[in-house]
Amino acid sequence: MFTGLSAFPLTPIAADGDIDEKAFAQLVRRLAAAGVDSIGALGSTGSYAYLTLQERARAARIAVEHADGVPVVVGIGALRTRDVLAAAEDAQNAGAAGVLLAPVSYQPLTDEDVFGLYEDVTANLSVPLVVYDNPRTTRFTFTDELYTRVARLPRVASVKIPGVPAGPAPARARVERLREILPPHVTVGVSGDALGAAGLNAGCDAWYSVTAGTFPRPILAITRAARAGQADRAREESERLQPLWDLFARHGSLRVIAAAAAELGLTPHHSLPLPLRGLSGDDHEQVADVLRRLRLDA
Repeated sequence: MFTGLSAFPLTPIAADGDIDEKAFAQLVRRLAAAGVDSIGALGSTGSYAYLTLQERARAARIAVEHADGVPVVVGIGALRTRDVLAAAEDAQNAGAAGVLLAPVSYQPLTDEDVFGLYEDVTANLSVPLVVYDNPRTTRFTFTDELYTRVARLPRVASVKIPGVPAGPAPARARVERLREILPPHVTVGVSGDALGAAGLNAGCDAWYSVTAGTFPRPILAITRAARAGQADRAREESERLQPLWDLFARHGSLRVIAAAAAELGLTPHHSLPLPLRGLSGDDHEQVADVLRRLRLDA
């Protein structure tokens, strides 16, 4: 389950502020039909931090119901451990195959805070857990020492790293270092889509992808090529998508993907939870232009 391509869909929000259940179910069904290896519901792309526990429980049920047997990994991050535990229980009750946990905070967290969080949560889990290192969003960066400590906890099955260094040799060296410090059963998954092909070519087991949540087919093509040892093909296809990666760097992947999904009619025009406004005007048109040039219409 924690190898190959894990696709992270949006959780579209309707005009009344509630989850657009029809649009969300459609996104999940598209991913299952495309043949992704797992579906990451309520990740950062799924705006989990903006939803109530009740909304998150409902989204988890919808994702599992419409995934057609594809494993669903549900994000459970929250400010308080109490709420993380509640979200974990709801995800398990919904039938999630695993959970994804990032250390969410308002006050800055220490390494001991974060280790304690994972220790408390894994002690109460019956499904595998993905450790989510997302420093750009959480403002917390894992050290290798903390990776090592957390990965030894029960139920930890994968570590989602924020990317790999530029260049094939440094990237491979980084993945090899992670292999040395992580238990053999813990997989290494890359995120940061511009670095996805590089991470897989360097030996990562999985790609946790925001783009795949809306455009699974080109990301699947890169993933399959890399895992088949066709590094040049994977790299070339990623380079073809460079205009999209440039938009991610300029506006952030969430806003770009929300605009793209709206452009394709998969979500309402404004589907992000307020206060997030999304892209409009020339910025939205840039996204539409890139979709046309790259033929990302399905």
